[in-house]
Amino acid sequence: MIFVRYENWKSYLRYYPVTSLLLVINLVMFVITAFDGGSRNPVTLLKYGALSDLPEFVDQAWRYVTAMFLHNGFDHLLFNSFALLVFVPPLERIMGSWKFAILYLLSGVLGNVIGLAYYERMEHYTFLVGASGAIYGAYGAYLYIALFQRHVIDESSRKTLYTLLILGILFSFTPGVSLVAHVGGLVGGFFLYGLMIRLFKRRT
Repeated sequence: MIFVRYENWKSYLRYYPVTSLLLVINLVMFVITAFDGGSRNPVTLLKYGALSDLPEFVDQAWRYVTAMFLHNGFDHLLFNSFALLVFVPPLERIMGSWKFAILYLLSGVLGNVIGLAYYERMEHYTFLVGASGAIYGAYGAYLYIALFQRHVIDESSRKTLYTLLILGILFSFTPGVSLVAHVGGLVGGFFLYGLMIRLFKRRT
């Protein structure tokens, strides 16, 4: 069962250096925003890189990346940190750290691109923050593995993944949660993983 964490902290840091770094960045940025106006304050979030369709921010492409490391309140941070801490790490071992980092970041960017493109059609302005698109990108990669590389993960892990995906999609319908960004990250991670294993020709 790959989704059960048995490691101590030393082993965790050694086995999952990129995941550990992502967790630290998320925590640091949350503390910074919490002490500089509040982590739920749109002005503060925009100051530190939230993605928005406001006219003065739409041309700032770097926000597609920085928005991944900001969270709208402690509950948002807690939910994403738990997923990142528990469910995402095995993918780093399967892919290798730097390839995992590429997939994580590109999935997050794709989720943000699709999410913002969708919300730009609405009549009101919005802003997007959170690691969810990137995390769902990892789930998308797991889905590819579960369907096409069945030898990589056991049956119990596959069942857990399917349950996780169903619950995650249902949760995405909660008000204030970006279903579009989640699905964008999921689909992006699925196809990115399939592309990357062909580009790098690594058998897993």
